[in-house]
Amino acid sequence: MTVLLLVAILAPVAASVATFVAGWRRTTAILTVLSAATVLACAAGLGFQVGSGIQFALGGLLRADALTVIMLIVIGIVGTLATWASIGYIDDELAHGHAEPRDAHLYGVLTPAFLAAMVIAVCANNIGVIWVAIEATTVITAFLVGHRRTRTALEATWKYVVICSVGIAVAFLGTVLLYFAARCADAPAAHALNLDVLTAHAASLDPAVTRLAGGLLLIGYGAKAGLFPFHTWLADAHSQAPAPVSALMSGVLLAVAFSVLIRLRPIVDAATGPTFLRTGLLVVGLATLLIAALMLTVTGDVKRMLAYSSMENMGLIAIAAAAGTRLAIAALLLHVLAHGIGKTVLFLAGGQLQSAHDSTAIADINGVARRSRLISVSFAAGLVVLLGLPPFAMFASELAIARSLANAGLAWALGVAMLLVAIAFTALARNSGRMLLGAPAAGAPSISVPVTVATALVVGVAASAALGVTAGPLTDLFTVAASSGAVR
Repeated sequence: MTVLLLVAILAPVAASVATFVAGWRRTTAILTVLSAATVLACAAGLGFQVGSGIQFALGGLLRADALTVIMLIVIGIVGTLATWASIGYIDDELAHGHAEPRDAHLYGVLTPAFLAAMVIAVCANNIGVIWVAIEATTVITAFLVGHRRTRTALEATWKYVVICSVGIAVAFLGTVLLYFAARCADAPAAHALNLDVLTAHAASLDPAVTRLAGGLLLIGYGAKAGLFPFHTWLADAHSQAPAPVSALMSGVLLAVAFSVLIRLRPIVDAATGPTFLRTGLLVVGLATLLIAALMLTVTGDVKRMLAYSSMENMGLIAIAAAAGTRLAIAALLLHVLAHGIGKTVLFLAGGQLQSAHDSTAIADINGVARRSRLISVSFAAGLVVLLGLPPFAMFASELAIARSLANAGLAWALGVAMLLVAIAFTALARNSGRMLLGAPAAGAPSISVPVTVATALVVGVAASAALGVTAGPLTDLFTVAASSGAVR
């Protein structure tokens, strides 16, 4: 088990170092793809080992449980698709003069480093290490968001850095307070931030201090998850980042940040009672869902539309976490995986539309169905996934979330969420219909798709369909992870 955890971390680190030394080229790019696939393979291996328990490595610094495995699967699948598509994407950027060789080199170094930071965040047992890993993702992705070095890209980069730095500073204060509460409860100084130690001492933590720490942690990690009130960076950053990076940020990074809250909630609840974080999650979840639904009705940019859709789904995940039952946690984890794959397909397809039109304005993109069957089918399939329609998995996850909210006595929150989801549904369908349907405008450019991007799109759609038909062996993982993260 220790070997698998270390390999999952070191494989992307090795790819980053290799690219730093050798530069951007086909071999180093493929090495990055293999590193992401290695993360997925390690997740599969860990899935057979952890069972229903928790295993530790490196003296308790790393841990592996069902939630770890699920998050590694999300990182591995989305990472493999995004890095494979990156080969054709960056080659196209270089060919059209949107990037220079040094930009491609930096992209090749930072992308696997981004994967490594997220792997550490989901494998770490110490919340101090988790905080460092989440902060590292901010530093790394800041350079990726500003990849094109345009005025709008640099503006989005600084906005992202400032807002997320404030959010992560708030999370740091929460971490310090939780450490203080643990030390006052006689937790050993060297291990007071370990999740297993905090869980063992949770009932003895000072309720007032833990309540303050929990609120700060919710706000801080909620900022990285794109939740209200520090949500404003998300649309700008996702709209300016390269399409594969947008897929990684939307499909994985937001979920990785939220997974920290899933781990911390049982600890905070044991000290403060279940109502404190439930109320906080409901407030930020509904507020995020409201803002996303309203912005979807007025946005005229395809990548910003996809970013607001990510906000909508993170808001829904927060509301499910507020219910906190086993069904709710299992449903939100399925939702995370389905959303990650579907959103990757949409961002990769959207990136090709941006490349063809040199624009992300919805008004500039039309008649895609008559101009590129691959892009139109891929975008439509990703949209169906996102809208929660059968046979895809988000249909099942949203039904399960609705049921869990009703069972938890949160019917009023379910009613509000359903109304806002319906608004978002309508806006997404309307905007996407404008791009895909109808006759193309006179002089509309051709849409060419690099082989690696086309492969990633086909595999992504196939994976979404397979997950929708059956979760297969993942069902047991969802059940075990839900049992450990559910409200007692």
